[in-house]
Amino acid sequence: MSAETAGSPVGDNPSLSPVGDISFDGNSLQMSLMTDSPVHSSSSDDFAAFLDAELDSKSSDSSPNEEGAKNEFDSDSSDSSLNEEAENDSDSKSKRIKGSRVETLENVEDPKESTSNITHRIKRSRVEAWENIEDPKGSMSNGSLEQNLVASSSKETCLHPGSFGDMCILCGQKLNLETGVTFGYIHKGLRLGNDEIMRLRKTDMKNLLRHKKLYLVLDLDHTLLNSTQLMHMTSEEEYLKSQIDSLQDVSNGSLFMLDFMHMMTKLRPFVRTFLKEASQMFEMYIYTMGDRAYALEMAKLLDPRREYFNARVISRDDGTQRNQKGLDIVLGQESAVLILDDTETELVDNLDGRDVREVLKTVRKDVLKGCKIVFSRVFPTQFQADNHHLWKTAEQLGATCFRELDPSVTHVVSQEAGTEKSRWALKNNKFLVHPRWIEAANYLWQRQPEENFRVNQPKN
Repeated sequence: MSAETAGSPVGDNPSLSPVGDISFDGNSLQMSLMTDSPVHSSSSDDFAAFLDAELDSKSSDSSPNEEGAKNEFDSDSSDSSLNEEAENDSDSKSKRIKGSRVETLENVEDPKESTSNITHRIKRSRVEAWENIEDPKGSMSNGSLEQNLVASSSKETCLHPGSFGDMCILCGQKLNLETGVTFGYIHKGLRLGNDEIMRLRKTDMKNLLRHKKLYLVLDLDHTLLNSTQLMHMTSEEEYLKSQIDSLQDVSNGSLFMLDFMHMMTKLRPFVRTFLKEASQMFEMYIYTMGDRAYALEMAKLLDPRREYFNARVISRDDGTQRNQKGLDIVLGQESAVLILDDTETELVDNLDGRDVREVLKTVRKDVLKGCKIVFSRVFPTQFQADNHHLWKTAEQLGATCFRELDPSVTHVVSQEAGTEKSRWALKNNKFLVHPRWIEAANYLWQRQPEENFRVNQPKN
């Protein structure tokens, strides 16, 4: 029985890092997905790491500079003119605003704090910032301050590209309606709007093509591994329990017993070699109809060092349609996605025409495209020529086959050079090749040099 359909007990669910991107512009601090990914891919696993790195670097860079500027102001204030005092006083207020917002973001980073508390703290900090701006001792006149605020507000209108819970990921504003698509496998509570999804996919596509990669979405059960509940094991299978590999180091094992999930899992032969080689050509996802706890545990067995999938592990709990898989929650252009799954009925309708078998047929027809072939004494006399496997193979490779000669024929396929059609080929500078030429092209999916498959001339 497949673990994907049976489900599994809830196992350890390692928490994911916060998602976002931070940018500083001198007057404001923004937490957003609106900045392009700094690495080769803007896919899910990049967000959390980039957020932490930006938070550390920007916070550490801004604090010493602000403190230094404040000390310089204190030491030089006695010699400054009134205008200079006004400018420095204005700068100091701006620094207090930035400090307040940095403190707010540091609180947002706390994973133990609820969304409602985060929203309340953002609002409170902004009230404190406005109080500082409206200090009557400031150097700006009320008129110029109002003009600057209106101009700033018009330039910074937020389009709300996504949300955490009911809070915009860019401006922190509380949103009344939930819109967009949920990406819970990246971070719990994350939703992205359609425009932001399109932007991320477009950016990621450019990066992947630069690295000559595409996307590969992999199923788990009956594709990469097989799992069964311990209670479903037969008496004949009990011996397997004595042959299991250690969970302490799964990198070299293939048979594992997960007691806490009451399950045994067997990896498919050569699956680790497959993943290693596929990672050079693809950005890979796991997509399973098992629950999230099961998906994460299987990812640990397949990818213990998090080299191949990282956070790109999607379960049935993450889908937008019940009991169906869809590419709407994959951050990749659909035209660049290859799917490897044992059950095509699980794929939603928008994947029609994307069957890899149809793609392979199209590619195969280019092998002998443009070749026009006539066969000579290859088939038995009474045999229907177009039913012979060589005729069918040649057509599947893109060639056009004829029964009779005409000037458009490019190849004569024969085992003998003395036939009438073979002599015609030699006289008219056409290719005369052995039937193995077609077989080799079919095997290698590439047109082979005709001179390597010459037909022996008859002996005098």
